[in-house]
Amino acid sequence: MTDALTGLRDALRAFAAERDWDQFHSPRNLATALAVEAAELLEPFQWLGEGQDRDLPPETRAAVEAEMADVLLYLVRLADKLGVELEAAAHAKIARNAEKYPVETSRGSSRKYDAL
Repeated sequence: MTDALTGLRDALRAFAAERDWDQFHSPRNLATALAVEAAELLEPFQWLGEGQDRDLPPETRAAVEAEMADVLLYLVRLADKLGVELEAAAHAKIARNAEKYPVETSRGSSRKYDAL
């Protein structure tokens, strides 16, 4: 695990321990919270026109950053609870995706791998 992820994991462990929240941090509860935060990340983008999502006003950008942080923190906490090495899992997923989406057939296409 990178130093950054290790630092986040350790900070989250301490934060939860100080508040006696570990009792609430079951994998199911953390996965649920993660899904809720991911949905909240969509809210600032709802009803934006084409291209507006790339040039957000400062207050909207701040809200997006906060929701992105929530998603990351819940993901790191869930990985900790399940003993998942996030960085290794991400690299393995990229390798699997490279096999499913070879450059020759997927370049410039948004189709799913089974439709290429």
